[in-house]
Amino acid sequence: QVQLVESGGGLVQAGGSLRLSCAASGRTVSSYAMGWFRQAPGKERELVVADNWSGSSTYYADPVKGRFTISRDNAKNTVYLQMNSLKPEDTAVYYCAADWTYSNNPTLGREEYDYWGQGTQVTVTS
Repeated sequence: QVQLVESGGGLVQAGGSLRLSCAASGRTVSSYAMGWFRQAPGKERELVVADNWSGSSTYYADPVKGRFTISRDNAKNTVYLQMNSLKPEDTAVYYCAADWTYSNNPTLGREEYDYWGQGTQVTVTS
């Protein structure tokens, strides 16, 4: 079992950057496929980016391609989401999630993730 805690959210102007962190405890993140989701008010939770357990295969949703980057620091047992060139439409609560699988492919289905963090708010002003 793994516990996930997000941090790093906040208020930023359009064009700015934020780095979200997802600190894991209980098990190493290298055992999990990881994903970042977001949920805006009145909308469904959507996948933003996901990578497989080794970080060798990554999926980026079209709206964030070229702007967001997922990375891992196994020594710190933490996964990061670097968000650049932020837009007002990126405003949402961001969640990290873990799927205990050694598949070579990123986990794309929300229902496949086993563990979730509590979320961190990102607000982008115009």
